[in-house]
Amino acid sequence: MGFREALDSGRFVVTAEVGPVKGTETKELLEDAELIKEKVDAINVTDLQSSVMRLGSMAVCHLLVDHGVDPVFQMTCRDRNRLALQSDLLSAWVLGVRNVLALTGDHPTLGDHPDAKPVFDLDSVSLLKVIGRLNEGFDMAGNELKGSPDFLPGAVVNPGADNEAALEMQIIKMEKKIEAGAKFFQTQGIFDLDLFERFMKRVEGFRVPVLGGIILLKSAGMARFMNKNVAGVFVPEPLIKEMEATKDKVRTSVGIAAHLVKGMKDLCRGVHIMAIGWEKRVPMVLEEAGL
Repeated sequence: MGFREALDSGRFVVTAEVGPVKGTETKELLEDAELIKEKVDAINVTDLQSSVMRLGSMAVCHLLVDHGVDPVFQMTCRDRNRLALQSDLLSAWVLGVRNVLALTGDHPTLGDHPDAKPVFDLDSVSLLKVIGRLNEGFDMAGNELKGSPDFLPGAVVNPGADNEAALEMQIIKMEKKIEAGAKFFQTQGIFDLDLFERFMKRVEGFRVPVLGGIILLKSAGMARFMNKNVAGVFVPEPLIKEMEATKDKVRTSVGIAAHLVKGMKDLCRGVHIMAIGWEKRVPMVLEEAGL
């Protein structure tokens, strides 16, 4: 069963993600994918995450297809103009990719090539519209395609707003993305289930599947870094202290993630696990969460 069929089935869906390496070595990435592919419904492939130059998402998605995985092609608008975005989408479809997550992308100044010129010809909303237009058989200029894709387009939303105005802005953005064609959402990392429940109650009328984001904490330092530098992510102090006090960081991290997964079962349609290098721990999280 592919990702689209899993969403259509109405059951609790699980996705994970892998990050391409800076280089050409794919052995470990593919080993991680093999380890989790039977336990998840799809695997996202990040697109130059945090504006760091890496192996391309499309190439890794194609490798995953060859290994029996249904990938989600994360596509950012940072590095390509509308010509390249449309061309890469068509290329991805020909290479067997069926799901796309539309992202605006981080600014290059945040990455390892800060002098790179940003493009941002489109943003995530307009990219979703482009995907819909290609699915209909036309490019942005209205030219008819000779053969068209049938992508499942998705988008991201950040439920971790710390005030009412910020939360309202996220809901407005989500609504715009739905109007532009988003068929599913994956969220930023969630550590506060009460906050997430409040968000889900606000958007339940949208009737679009939401997969809550789960980030595996590696240390208290990582948690504090995210609190300071990652917009919309807040790790509560009790969890930070728990990571500080533990003698087994892996077991504690898995336990926290499994608790969050269990808490989301009645709140949303699934979870998206961002292991960030700890992909081998994903089966442990799912087993402890009873999935």
